Amino acid sequence: MGLNLFQNSWVFIQLLVGYNLVFPLLLLLLYVVFKKKLIGVVDSQGDYAIIITAFEQTHTLKAVVDSILQLKYTNYLIYIVADNCDISELNFNNEKVILLRPENVLASNTRSHFFAIEHFKRPHNRLTIIDSDNIVTVDYLDQLNVFFNAGFSAVQGVRNPKNLNNTLACLDAARDIYYHFYDGLLLFGVGSSATLAGSGMAFTTELYTTCLLQLSIEGAGFDKVLQNEIVKRGYRIAYAPNAEVLDEKTANSDQLVKQRARWINTWFRYFKFGFGMVFNGLIQFNWNKFLFGWVLLRPPLFIFLAMSICCLTIDVFVFPALIPYWLIAFALFLIGFIIALLLSKTDKRIYRSLWGIPYFIFHQLLSLLKVNKANALSIATKHSVPTSNIGHAD
Repeated sequence: MGLNLFQNSWVFIQLLVGYNLVFPLLLLLLYVVFKKKLIGVVDSQGDYAIIITAFEQTHTLKAVVDSILQLKYTNYLIYIVADNCDISELNFNNEKVILLRPENVLASNTRSHFFAIEHFKRPHNRLTIIDSDNIVTVDYLDQLNVFFNAGFSAVQGVRNPKNLNNTLACLDAARDIYYHFYDGLLLFGVGSSATLAGSGMAFTTELYTTCLLQLSIEGAGFDKVLQNEIVKRGYRIAYAPNAEVLDEKTANSDQLVKQRARWINTWFRYFKFGFGMVFNGLIQFNWNKFLFGWVLLRPPLFIFLAMSICCLTIDVFVFPALIPYWLIAFALFLIGFIIALLLSKTDKRIYRSLWGIPYFIFHQLLSLLKVNKANALSIATKHSVPTSNIGHAD
């Protein structure tokens, strides 16, 4: 009996790990069968506050502001919150640009956002959050309007790579493509909510303030808290695949380790939201909450891949009858990953970089060693010319 209990427990543990490998293709199947169409309900032109947060670094601000000023849509103002920054060299000769420098260091994304909100020049009904290293495309706000006009109060755009200068940057972009496809396009398409990505996202000002005004969020991960607050209130987060921002990809191994340490730390801090979301989805018969909750519980990509490899290795010695199932699950995951790349606008340099995936995963495993110190690391990724890489991908 003891042996059977061990075997059943081990099989159950492997199911919890292994379902992550097949989930993408299951989601794709649901999308093909049950894809929901977008229906416009109003034709309104929102007044946008474009909030750019900068912490300690200002060298990328001119480029992002220049890109915003080229937008086809004109009903907006830009609010730059230069937290702990030297702004003596910054000079924006445009009435649409409001440069704000808090007297005290905020060291928090949400505090910077609310600092901007408190200094609004007019009562904007919508706001969008852009990182200081982003570039926006000319129809960014027009594409967001499509979803606000369809009745949504929260919209996540797509963050495409601004740089593909080496293998790490390309692999970082490949990871983003995978998440955009499954956690954005497909998840929203089957009636749930897209996950938030930290920038390139927009909300009604009322929803944003309602969700976060009373909360104090330290360290990284405000987007995890925000998406939980939005979905638990019964809203869906739309995914706008053509509302494009270009995002600086991590091209340096030290950057990668520190950035992923912060991201992993936020998952360990906030994955618990998934339990309540799944439970509420069940008792309320709410598909949006139920499916979104399952996604919140899923570990980061490299963690569940590493756990799956560990399970397979153990089965070689303990439970060899399960090896074929693991091989099938890995094959299905690989197919799902390739489908995401093929059905997205994937640069050929990204395909050529895939040989470096083990190196990429290795550095993410190193970041696990820094998880406990993640909040002591810089709250913003410092982008610079990489001092080392594993080969150029171009």
